[in-house]
Parts: sequence; structure tokens; C-alpha cells
Amino acid sequence: MLKSLKTYQLLFLRLILILVGIEFSIYLHKIKYVFAPIFGFLIVFFMIVELYFYVKNIILLYDKTISSIIQNDFSSDFSKHKSGKNDLFQLYDILKNKQNEQVSKDIIYTSILNNIETGIIILQKQENDWSIFLMNDYFSNHFNVPKFSKWKYLKNQLPTLCDIIDKDDFQEIKTAIEISINQQNSQTFVLQASRTEIFENDYFIVLLDSIQNVVEKKEKDAWINLMKVISHELLNSITPIRSICQNLQDLVEQDSLSTEDLDDIKNSVETMLRRSDHLQKFVEGYRKLAMLPSPKKQKIELQDLIQNCLRIMEPLLKRENIEIVNSSSFNYLINVDTQQIEQVLINLLTNSINALKNNNQKQIFISAEAKEKRTFIKIADSGNGIEKEIESKIFLPFFTTRNEGAGIGLTLSKNIIEAHGGYINYKSETGKTVFEICLIED
Repeated sequence: MLKSLKTYQLLFLRLILILVGIEFSIYLHKIKYVFAPIFGFLIVFFMIVELYFYVKNIILLYDKTISSIIQNDFSSDFSKHKSGKNDLFQLYDILKNKQNEQVSKDIIYTSILNNIETGIIILQKQENDWSIFLMNDYFSNHFNVPKFSKWKYLKNQLPTLCDIIDKDDFQEIKTAIEISINQQNSQTFVLQASRTEIFENDYFIVLLDSIQNVVEKKEKDAWINLMKVISHELLNSITPIRSICQNLQDLVEQDSLSTEDLDDIKNSVETMLRRSDHLQKFVEGYRKLAMLPSPKKQKIELQDLIQNCLRIMEPLLKRENIEIVNSSSFNYLINVDTQQIEQVLINLLTNSINALKNNNQKQIFISAEAKEKRTFIKIADSGNGIEKEIESKIFLPFFTTRNEGAGIGLTLSKNIIEAHGGYINYKSETGKTVFEICLIED
């Protein structure tokens, strides 16, 4: 604003000087000065020429600034022309800073994408063809392809991938594909693709994950979690045992033992036995998980299997005053290892009994159905459910919320069901905590 005002002032001053020059020429003419016309003409001429170039420079400067904004080119420096707010040069400076911020973000995002161990390629639709908007380094290096700009060039290098995308007409895809790299043995990848439109631009995003990398990552995470649990349990038992042993060593090195010392020895030995028992149970639990035998399947009626489990659990159910609502009344033959599936059902019933200890309404619901060559068994209770924070951990080995629990019941149950070719999952229904077993017919 100040700069614009100054510009107008300078322009106005030049116009005043031209008028003064004309007036001075008229004055010289009145006093009959011989060279008055020539002198006046030169003064006015030079002042008009100076005004012309002054205005021309201002227009060129503003034109260049506007052109830079329109073309999104902020390489010029107009800092010496900056002025207060609402000024054109201030606008240029603001837009330039925003572009610099956007460029910085783009560099960071591109760096992140290039460091992800997932093949990423983003296509952009242009008229009736697709161009490659972005290809990350992992995709280019892993599949040994240059960073093409055209989709048709990539099709020549990776026909297997491109044919699947073309076949589905660039729609959402989630599947596994085999891709041969450098004419070597083919590798299996998980392909996920989605299409999105942003500001009238059509994009198609393709993600490729090597199944081997996915499996290795899951195995590594599983081992890390397992070692954390094992080391935690071992230290919880070994640390107090070692401390007690040091105390016992100090006691036995004394010349004589008092009655109080003997009591300390007795208490120490009992504590060591308790911790040793806990450690032994922990190791036995790990052995059960690690050495689970293959299922020995035989045909059995589902209803008989459920009734057998309820007879085993009947004393405990009566003691806790729990009502069983069994709606699995139909007869249906299933091919399973009876003892192993009984163990799963007993584990789930035991969890439900523990969940109902502090409840007024104590009910366990059992239901079953068969459809599409699958048998579904549901065990639900009217307990308070599982907290959201630990839902993802309930099937982890040795994870438990009970002081007396070993934390292998659900893990063992999951392993048994998966060994039968099925699955087990947890979900919440209205007022119920539900575990569902799915067994798939052979």
C-alpha cells in the first residue's frame, strides 16, 4: 500500500513538472525570448520521454509479477519491491513461500515412499490413456524397470501385472499374483489397487507386497513378542530365587542358627518351590504350544461333543450358579479330533465362567449351525466383554489378565482350530461376548 502510494506520488510529481515546463515555456514566449519555443519544446519532450519510460517500467514490472504468478514461476526476486498487505508483490511473496512449503512436502513424501519396502506405482489418466504419475524406488529396483512416464512402456516390461489391471478396467483389485523377475523363478505378490479422483484428476494407485517379505515380518514380530514374554516370565521367577539363594547362603555360613533363622530358611524354601512350580507350568504351557500333535480326526455328532463338554464342566457351572442356554439341538456329523476340540470348548467355557464371576446375571449361550460346508459353533456369555485395548492381544501366547492364568488357553485353542483347517475369532454382540469357531469340511 505504501509502495503503491509512493508510485502514484512520483507519477503525479512528473505530471506537475511537465505542466510547470509548459508554463515556463509560455512565460519565455511572453517576454519574447528568442529561443523560447525551442527551449520549451526540449524541456517538455524530455520530461514526457522520462514519464513514458517510468510508466513503461512500472507496467513491465507488474506484468512480469502477474505473469510469474499465472505461470507458477517463483524464481524471480521482487523483494526490493515488497510493500504492505494487499500489494501485488506481497501476494507474490506469499505464493512463493507456499510453493516452497509444498515443494518441501513433496520431497518428504517422495522420500517416504521411496523408503517403503512396498512396490508403489500411481497412474494418472490423461484423455483416453494413462501416464505414470509416480513410481517409487522399490518398485523400479525390485522389478528392474526404469521410471517410465507412459503406461504402455511398463506393459512391455511387466505384462503379467499390467494385463490384470487392464482386464479389470482399472478398478479396485485385491489378489495374489505371480510375477517373473529377470526371467528367473516367479515370485508371489499381494496386489492391492484402488482408484480415486482428486480435483477432477483420475488416479489409480497400485501396491505390491512380496508375500515372502510379509511372512518374514510377521514371523519376526511373533518371535520378538514371544521372546519378550519368555524373558519376562523367566526373570520374574529367577530374580527372586537368586535373591533367596543369596540369603540362604548368608544364613548357612553362620556358626549357629537361631529359631528365627530356621523360620527364614523354611519360608525361603517354600517361596523357591512356588516360583519353581510357576516356572515349570510356564515351560509346560510353552511345550504344549510348540508340540501340538496333528489332529486324529474321526466322525462324531456335534451335539454329543457339546454335551460331553457340558458334563465335564457341570460341577463348576453349578458352583458358580451359571445358566447354560444351549440352542444347538440339531444332529450333525463333523470330522474332528474329539479330544482336541473338547479342549477348545472347555477353554472357551472356562473363560466365560471367569468373565461372569462378578456378574449378577450369569448366562452362557451355546449355538451351532452348518452352512456352505462349514460348521459354526458360538459360545457367548453375558459378561462385560473384552476391553478394546487388549482385543488384539487375546490370542497372543502367555497373554492373560488373570493372576492365576497361564495365558495359553486361547492360543492353544486357536492353534488347534487352525490345525483342523478352520479359524476362531472374537466379536461383541448386543450384551454378549462371543467366540465363534468355524470348522471347514474336508
